[in-house]
Amino acid sequence: MNLKSLIKKIENKYPLNLAYDWDNVGLLVGDFDMDVKKVLVVLEANEKVINEAIENKVDLIITHHPFIFRKINKINTSDLKGKLIHKLIKNDVALYSMHTNFDIAFDGLNDYFMELIGFEDCKILDITNNEVLYKLAVYVPTTHVEKVKKALAKSGAGHIGNYSHCSFSSEGIGNFKPLEGANPFIGSAGEIESVEEIKIETIVPQKVLGGVISSMINAHPYEEVAYDLYKLENKGSSVGLGRVSKLKQSISLQELCNNIKEKLHIDHIRLVGSVDTKISKVAVVTGSGADMVKKAQRVGAEVIITGDVKYHDAQDALDIGMSIVDCGHFDTEDIFKDVMKRFLDEIEEINVVKSEVYLNPFTTI
Repeated sequence: MNLKSLIKKIENKYPLNLAYDWDNVGLLVGDFDMDVKKVLVVLEANEKVINEAIENKVDLIITHHPFIFRKINKINTSDLKGKLIHKLIKNDVALYSMHTNFDIAFDGLNDYFMELIGFEDCKILDITNNEVLYKLAVYVPTTHVEKVKKALAKSGAGHIGNYSHCSFSSEGIGNFKPLEGANPFIGSAGEIESVEEIKIETIVPQKVLGGVISSMINAHPYEEVAYDLYKLENKGSSVGLGRVSKLKQSISLQELCNNIKEKLHIDHIRLVGSVDTKISKVAVVTGSGADMVKKAQRVGAEVIITGDVKYHDAQDALDIGMSIVDCGHFDTEDIFKDVMKRFLDEIEEINVVKSEVYLNPFTTI
């Protein structure tokens, strides 16, 4: 499969524009026109991972943590990062990173964590963006109404909540006069023509607007397509960081911790709070989410599950009566390999493998 085509499939699901401004996501090393047959998914790329990719004839490495994050002034083999970039290019291995956009997107890392632990009916903890919506109105001769409707729906227009193919139609008379040089589908040059037309109105998310308009024009019989476009005040779907879930029945913090350890296959976690505390609502931020403690409390959660909690963050949480389950940065995010492989396995043209390199830099003794 062509790398550009594969990236398009990935970014349709996990758009780059969801990432924070400070982040560095997308294709960081590689040729968009290269052919990809084998993909390696991994939390991050170090020299062991890159050697693993080369040994296994991998064409593309996909990481969660950005491979290139800070400014690079030089690329040469005397610098570790430069050495790795040189090795990737020399061996025709591309590298693609998806970080905060994958945390924020639906069916990304936070949603997979909730699914894995068994939390249901999840809501967004911190909304970062609301989808911009447009109203599209197009005027179509009666002979081509169904063809244009199908093209609009297929390209992503007309979705409202759990409904698709949403549109409204009204009848009217279209009037026009083809001028010299025109090649009209209906009528003759120099003569005013009146045609029975249907006005089709539908809703279009901004992210697919260009494709919807292109599909509409291709399906429309007129040489010049008459359509109106209005930016709406209506809010589209929201995206954001972290998730919140109300449990079906309250459990103790001890029971919650035991469940997490079992599902993540870890032996130890750090806890802020009493093991006897009753939990009815949980918040989750994979990776580093200690700065979300107060926000989690404001939405009614008694505990936040995250990693990288510092001493003073823990003390502040105790002071306001919040519990924290610190699973560690690595253990809340290494599951990236599992969810990304599940997504990519649906693409038949490529072979997807999970890295076997153990990347957690910490050892608990």
